[in-house]
Amino acid sequence: MDGRMAATEEESSEVNLALQNISLPLPQFTLEVNLELRGRITVLFGPSGSGKTSLLDLIAGLRRPASARIEIDGEVLTDTASGIMVPPHRRRIGYVPQDLALFPHLSVTQNLLYGKRVEAAAPFSFEKIVTLLELQPLLHRRVTVLSGGERQRVALGRALLSAPRLLLLDEPLASLDAKLKAKILPCLIRIREECGVPMIYVTHDRFEALTLADEMVVMAAGKVVQAGPVQEVFSRPADLSVAGILTVESVLPGRVLKVTEDLVTVAVGTTQVTAMEHDLPSGTKDVSVCIRAEDVILIRGEAGPSSPRNHLPGTVRSLSREGPLMRVELDCGFLLVALLTKQACEELALAPGQGVIALVKAPSIHLIAR
Repeated sequence: MDGRMAATEEESSEVNLALQNISLPLPQFTLEVNLELRGRITVLFGPSGSGKTSLLDLIAGLRRPASARIEIDGEVLTDTASGIMVPPHRRRIGYVPQDLALFPHLSVTQNLLYGKRVEAAAPFSFEKIVTLLELQPLLHRRVTVLSGGERQRVALGRALLSAPRLLLLDEPLASLDAKLKAKILPCLIRIREECGVPMIYVTHDRFEALTLADEMVVMAAGKVVQAGPVQEVFSRPADLSVAGILTVESVLPGRVLKVTEDLVTVAVGTTQVTAMEHDLPSGTKDVSVCIRAEDVILIRGEAGPSSPRNHLPGTVRSLSREGPLMRVELDCGFLLVALLTKQACEELALAPGQGVIALVKAPSIHLIAR
């Protein structure tokens, strides 16, 4: 499948990466990818074992594919048909693997300088990167005594000091707790803003993807199953398998009752909802109704006249913590999930058995033909 990425406004921080006819036999499946990327931060998203790390290895030149043509900004890095295989150190690609690959017998400074390009200037000077990642207090320490978040920053610094034209990050926050993630994410955002280096970022964490990414590629079993702007992909999964990968909280069976221009009325359980759906095939009757928890607003009392089209009376079934937010499960004639801040839950005095109204805009309800 081809994923055509839209350009971002800042041309200087884009990468033009073409991956053509990628084929790499793996134990579980054969990685098969055709993809064009053009963006500042592109997230490779998907479950563990879907081929994300293998694809990064091919881009970095660490694995030899059965067949492939890989170009970056017009330069051919891999072309099995022509026998071209540019070695990793000549690709000018920074890579932060999952295990960070830091040298335990070296100091932080020695690790940082290991891959430094002699001619590297701003924004990849040693002083600039040390300041950007707040590494000054760590320079003379051994990496073995650093915390997980500190080691992560050192690995990022070493990759940036190679003055890369592209930075590959393989689940860089997977082993960190929520507190450390909150410290590292701003570092990644500063790298994007101040260094202008484009990134391909592997994760299966939805919060990281939504926080960082401009574009998104969803992978499953070695294939690209959807690609596009990150908000569009999350809001409009291509099919039920993608909705499952993206962990859309409410995916419900529904039956189309009426279509009026772009508005579709659907019966879900004992309730009716209205969606704005442009792409539903004509004559579709059975659909899956997808509602992201972030798009559900809860209120007490009556909704105002300018509120969203769907007003769904419901009862709170349960509340539980989900990362920094609270997951609220509702009975609205069907199971509906909302994500709220703890403060919002307290202000609404939410508790099991409490009656509320769930508001959902029609464009926020996505229908997939079944």
